[in-house]
Amino acid sequence: MTRFEPGTRIAAPVPLVFGLSLDVDAHTASMARSGERAVAGVTTGTVALGDTVTWRARHFGVVWRMASRITAYDHPTHCVDEQTAGPFHHWWHAHHFTPDGRGGTLMRDEIDFPAPPGPLGRLAERTVPDRYMPRLIRERNEHLRRVAEAGGAPGSGADRG
Repeated sequence: MTRFEPGTRIAAPVPLVFGLSLDVDAHTASMARSGERAVAGVTTGTVALGDTVTWRARHFGVVWRMASRITAYDHPTHCVDEQTAGPFHHWWHAHHFTPDGRGGTLMRDEIDFPAPPGPLGRLAERTVPDRYMPRLIRERNEHLRRVAEAGGAPGSGADRG
C-alpha cells in the first residue's frame, strides 16, 4: 500500500477552499495537462456525499477511466473520495481543511492506494507512488491555491458552501 500526505497553505478561507476542492470544473482545470475530464455521474459543479464521478484521462500514454464516490462529507472540514471502478485495487483520498490562524487554510490530503497487479503494477510501484502521483496532487493543489487566492471563479465551487 502506498500512502502520501501532501499539505498546502492557501491564503483563503476554509469554506472557499473546501468548495473548490469538491468542484468538478476546478478539478478538470487543474488536470488539463492529462486531459482529465468527467464523463459520467456529476460532470460539472460541486459534488457532495454519495455523488459519483467517472474521470477519463491520459497518463503514461494510456487512457484511463476511474469512477469515484464521495463517501464522507463534513462541510467545510473534511471529505473522502474512494474509487469504485478503475485502475487501482483500492483508492482512498481524504481531504482535510483547517484554519491556519491567519485567515487562510491548511489543506492536507491523505492518499492510500496499492499498485495494480502484474508487470504494470511493478513498474507503477517504482514510479507512481514516489514521483508521478504526488506531482499530480501538488499540481492540483497549486491550481486550487491560485484560484482560491484570486477569490475563486464562477463554476469553480467558490460560491458554494
